[in-house]
Amino acid sequence: MKARKGGRFRSPFKVKRKGIEVVGEWKTVQIDPSLFAEEEFRDIVCLEELTEYKLISSSKVGKVKEKKRKAESASEGDNEEVEEPVVPPKKKKKNKDLRSQTDKANTPNAAETDKEAKCSEIIEEANCEDHGHVTESMSSRKDTPKKKKKKAPKNKASQAQEALPSGATSKNVKNWTTEVLSASTDQKADVSAWKDLFVPEPVLQALSYLGFSAPTPIQALALPSAIRDNMDVLGAAETGSGKTLAFAIPMIHSVLQWQKSNNSTTRNDSVSKESHQHHDKTRWESEDEAEKVTHQQVEDSRDEDDGSFTTGCVKVLENVEFDSSDETPTVDSHKKRPLLGLVLTPTRELAVQVKHHIDAVAKFTGIKTAILVGGMAAPKQERVLNRQPEIVIATPGRLWELVKERHPHLSNLRQLRCLVIDEADRMVEKGHFLELSQLLEILNDSQYNPRRQTFVFSATLTLVHQIPTRVLQKKNAKKMDKKTKLELLMEKVGIKGKPKVIDLTRKEATVETLTETRIHCNTNEKDYYLYYFLLQYPGRTMVFANSIDCVKRLSSLLTILNCDPLPLHANMHQKQRLKNLERFAERESCVLLTTDVAARGLDIPNVQHVIHYQVPRTSELYVHRSGRTARAANEGLSLLLIGPEDLINFRKIYKTLEKSEELPFFPVDAKCMTSVKERMNLARQIEKAEFFNSRAKQHNSWLQQAAEALEMDLDDDMLMGKKASEQEESQKQKMLKGMKKQLKHMLSQPLFKVLMKTKYPTQSGKLLLPQTSVSYSALGAVSKKQAKKKKSIK
Repeated sequence: MKARKGGRFRSPFKVKRKGIEVVGEWKTVQIDPSLFAEEEFRDIVCLEELTEYKLISSSKVGKVKEKKRKAESASEGDNEEVEEPVVPPKKKKKNKDLRSQTDKANTPNAAETDKEAKCSEIIEEANCEDHGHVTESMSSRKDTPKKKKKKAPKNKASQAQEALPSGATSKNVKNWTTEVLSASTDQKADVSAWKDLFVPEPVLQALSYLGFSAPTPIQALALPSAIRDNMDVLGAAETGSGKTLAFAIPMIHSVLQWQKSNNSTTRNDSVSKESHQHHDKTRWESEDEAEKVTHQQVEDSRDEDDGSFTTGCVKVLENVEFDSSDETPTVDSHKKRPLLGLVLTPTRELAVQVKHHIDAVAKFTGIKTAILVGGMAAPKQERVLNRQPEIVIATPGRLWELVKERHPHLSNLRQLRCLVIDEADRMVEKGHFLELSQLLEILNDSQYNPRRQTFVFSATLTLVHQIPTRVLQKKNAKKMDKKTKLELLMEKVGIKGKPKVIDLTRKEATVETLTETRIHCNTNEKDYYLYYFLLQYPGRTMVFANSIDCVKRLSSLLTILNCDPLPLHANMHQKQRLKNLERFAERESCVLLTTDVAARGLDIPNVQHVIHYQVPRTSELYVHRSGRTARAANEGLSLLLIGPEDLINFRKIYKTLEKSEELPFFPVDAKCMTSVKERMNLARQIEKAEFFNSRAKQHNSWLQQAAEALEMDLDDDMLMGKKASEQEESQKQKMLKGMKKQLKHMLSQPLFKVLMKTKYPTQSGKLLLPQTSVSYSALGAVSKKQAKKKKSIK
């Protein structure tokens, strides 16, 4: 048996050996060098002696150690006279980190609730029958200052538990789904419209709490077939139509049914069930913040390193994988709680969002969820899996990695009751997500469950590309239609029965409330029109590019022009990616520069404009990019910047989406373009100079460090750029400084001026007017132009 980290099984001889108390310092003893010539002394490094010390009773040392042991195990009997334990420094640090993440409020009621919840989770005998007495007796032990110190983090952690029912997400939790999932916090919505769809009672309670009074069309059609008839579902509906809940609710229902059928062996008494729910809520809150990574790391590492929470009345064992005895909760609970629901998504951000939505709807069920994505520490995600969550949301790469490592919770996928593939058309594309095909192979072969339900959803599930004539002329060429595409998809995913197919997409594939426009220009003019749009029509804008280099360049340019853009691409650290999404959702007027990593599924509230800086390569990407705006019956604008190299892709998209009318041109005020070009050209010069300087410095410093390490001389020819003299360098810096000063002056001037056409005589010789323009929204400008066009035709 291994010893616990708490040190319960320490040797008693360790105590007896320490019978002195050091007063002075250990001093080095000089050794005769001739001694080292002998074989016996060859391993000696040095000798030290201690002359200043005090002899103390070994029994006292034993008492000190006894106290430490009791501190770490929190005295399993209810000995109320035991002194307050001494906390090791390592644990102190962790408690301090945890304290910084929780609320600063400190109420005694919350502390009592926390203690009761923790007690009931472990003690199901007479000890916890009278919670009031236990907590009262424990609260009376606040005599020493040490106790108060230990008490603070407990109260704060319990406050976090108590704070959960008051809102869909905690105030501390910041993510881009907060606004959507806290739509109605003041009054509960009427959910009678959901009752005919066989939605479970705890889910109805959560829907009422979230303010979702009526289901969307995709939800109304999918839920009865999935819940009542237990059918597989293939769902295609336009972006922002509520597809997440269409698969989340049946999955939660399936887990609840499993729990009900296994109720006699899993959660026997209500006290235990209540405590599980408390613990789930705490973990839900912490993991919502953990999409910010830091909080999850604190909590997860606390779970692993401490092995337990030390409460006022008992030691709550949470992670008992060290013991091999049959009585451990981990072994027992592994038998009782297999993996029941699996959701696969193409991007990490979408996985985070899906988890938030499932957690919000499963709020009153006590169902545990976990997220497995790349970019976050794998060991910490393994520890989350050790808690046996019923539902896992994952990206294929990290999931396959943990499946290969044979994690116990992922070893038996035969019991999987629900499999969801979100954005399925992207996931099963040829040449993408190799791990997914390997996962599906296992799920449909060795780990096949005939009772498993499969849900496949996407906005472009039934979108079919027109195959070129030269391809159709080949011998084995098949003409692709909706039916053939769905059959191929079912074969890849492993749907063997007859599924329920729901197609609510329009012929054009985009949403009806979306206004699509375009601007034709040269490649080097795209920057001008982008900057013009961002200045003229402030708001929440997403700018999509096809490459990471393009996003980086635009980010530098717009930063120089004081537009404060937020970049988002695959080369960024995951923590920074999530932080930028949160900032974008918080700010009323903001620009998010992104690649197609943010094109699918993300439900960011009130995105007004989507700009395609480069035309997407496929029709699916165009539909998904444009679908970030005009969500849930709101209006939105999509603007294509079409250069000469983008024409081929634009024509393909136009043909595939079968657009009946030509896209209108976006109106641009030509009078302002001169000033826009001046600013942009100057910003380009500054960006170019800074880019080359930083690249040259980085390259040269690396070479110099390598040469120093190898003790070699470095030739000037190997350095990037000519080695400039100090005079030339200072001249360059002076020029750069001058350009920045000039740009700063330009940016201080208003770009859009109110020009008076009529002159009026006044005492001062001119009529003073405020420098404000009549503000039109981008949608208003387009509709105004179209109205003028119709009038001119008449």
